[in-house]
Amino acid sequence: MITFDDKYFNVTDTLNCGQVFRFFQQDDGYYVISKDKIARLNSVGGKVHIITDDEEYFYNYFDLNRDYEKIVDDIVKCGIQKVVDVSNRYKGIRILKQDKQEALFSFIISQNNNIPRIKSTIEKLSRSLGKSFEFSGNVYYAFPTPEAICNADVEILLSAGLGYRAEYLKKTAEGIVGGIIDLDYLDTLTTENLRQNLLKIKGVGDKVANCVTLFGFQRSDSFPVDTWIEKIYREDFHGTMTDRSKITKYFLQLFKDNSGYVQQYLFYAKRENFI
Repeated sequence: MITFDDKYFNVTDTLNCGQVFRFFQQDDGYYVISKDKIARLNSVGGKVHIITDDEEYFYNYFDLNRDYEKIVDDIVKCGIQKVVDVSNRYKGIRILKQDKQEALFSFIISQNNNIPRIKSTIEKLSRSLGKSFEFSGNVYYAFPTPEAICNADVEILLSAGLGYRAEYLKKTAEGIVGGIIDLDYLDTLTTENLRQNLLKIKGVGDKVANCVTLFGFQRSDSFPVDTWIEKIYREDFHGTMTDRSKITKYFLQLFKDNSGYVQQYLFYAKRENFI
């Protein structure tokens, strides 16, 4: 079992801030699935307890080596009061180190979609095409491999609720299997070059590309902009631009390498009516 202080690891906030979709709450804890692995988390007495068959994987997945106290301390030096407030309030949010392939497919599914439906679609896909595995006597399903998606009948993809996104998933899987999309190579690029290459993938727009760079490639110099962030930009930063790519650049200039953390604090704070 992994035990970690909960001051900079709030499980509920981390899982519910929109960065990940394969988790569910049960009894007094949460279950998180990544690839063909699962972990159970609960918080008791100021400590997060993580039970899993692969402690090394999930220690890395929850980014437990990183000093989030230093990150928050650096952010609050910006002197922007609302950023200071949300960083202190939601300092327990950790940016998860998700699998690159799973993050890419998941955020393609997320476009023009809501979180309950995204989670439902991913679960149906995993049950239909993913490898089964056991944990504590129960059966779970891994996220499908690119090969499984590539070989799947389109009807299976549509029955999962993908709609027009089925074509995007299929094309992306074919690109990965055929070596046209090499995520390991993309990981060697600068964040901007990585983003530009992701934008070449059918179905990947600006928001999805920024989500993938942040949540799949752990590039903290990323700042995804959606309707919530646009609302923050207008109401809390009194901005007037309407081009999302320009709004992203505005925030990147402000927060630089801490941009991804600030984005998550602001996004979650707005959605939770804290600001």
